[in-house]
Amino acid sequence: MAIVMKPGASEEDIKRVIRFVEENYGLRVDVSRGEFQTLLGLIGDEDRVDFDRLALLPGVEKAYRITSPYRLVSRSFFPEDRVIEVKGVKIGGGNRPVFIAGPCAIESREQIFKIAREVKEAGADILRGGAFKPRTSVHSFQGLGEEGLEHLARAGEEFGMPTVSEVRSEKHVEMVAKYVDILQIGARNMYNQDLIEEAARQKKPILIKRNFGASIEEFLSFAERAAAQGNKDIILCERGIIPVGRGRQFTRYILDLSAVPIIRGETYLPIIVDPSHGTGRRDLIYSMSKAAIAAGAHGLMIEVHYNPNEALSDGPQMITPSELKRIIDVCKRIYMLNSED
Repeated sequence: MAIVMKPGASEEDIKRVIRFVEENYGLRVDVSRGEFQTLLGLIGDEDRVDFDRLALLPGVEKAYRITSPYRLVSRSFFPEDRVIEVKGVKIGGGNRPVFIAGPCAIESREQIFKIAREVKEAGADILRGGAFKPRTSVHSFQGLGEEGLEHLARAGEEFGMPTVSEVRSEKHVEMVAKYVDILQIGARNMYNQDLIEEAARQKKPILIKRNFGASIEEFLSFAERAAAQGNKDIILCERGIIPVGRGRQFTRYILDLSAVPIIRGETYLPIIVDPSHGTGRRDLIYSMSKAAIAAGAHGLMIEVHYNPNEALSDGPQMITPSELKRIIDVCKRIYMLNSED
């Protein structure tokens, strides 16, 4: 349900409506402030709500039901694009694409510092790196944990880049939040509502990757759980879905680029694309990056290593810094062409 306040509604009018909803219906209220109007979204079971009564309260322009399961992040609730700013880097809206780059796994201080320097020189805006790696085999490299986070934070400071890393467990949320600027919820954990809600409560931007078996509606519905905690600094990430069919699979996943314009139409949240995980092949990242920006993505997340063949994790899908620069240069040109249309 959405309650649209009149353009001239006072703060007291807004507080009065919130108190009325809480006291009469026991629901929580989300407040979204636009340039000209304030919108109130109800969180909880709305079946008992009297819409006509709410519409008569002072300062209320109208009250109506939104049937979407992701109403708080829906454009039908709030039409303006959300721009998320992290240490001067703006993500979303009409801003140029943002480029997030770094290794799949942080292997050492020397490794992350070398990569940070080179991706910064290539034009990347945000430094990524995994400290806790969700590997299929327990015998594979599992990451450096907190030591890796410390290296990532220091590399980010050294080269003036915000940082992002995945948090895999509720018990690690506060630890990861202490070191990074953006908390990532990986594809395997998209359905972990407790983890998403705990991460959202840290009041830092969160990046949520679409699960490889999730529909777009499910994806946005779990982003809604973060918004319901009062945190709308949510970056969505398309990273590929499971291939279908019994023939030979040429890619690790199917990169669903149609999701980009669909999601941009459904929500005001920024949407980026991860062509590294989406294909699992470094030879496809250049083409898929161009296609993602052409489709309207607000940015890219790309895995980079100075020697991919020696990487401890996901070497076949990582590119070199020089290849990253080529991608960033061409994607900026594509963005400019799109902006002229």
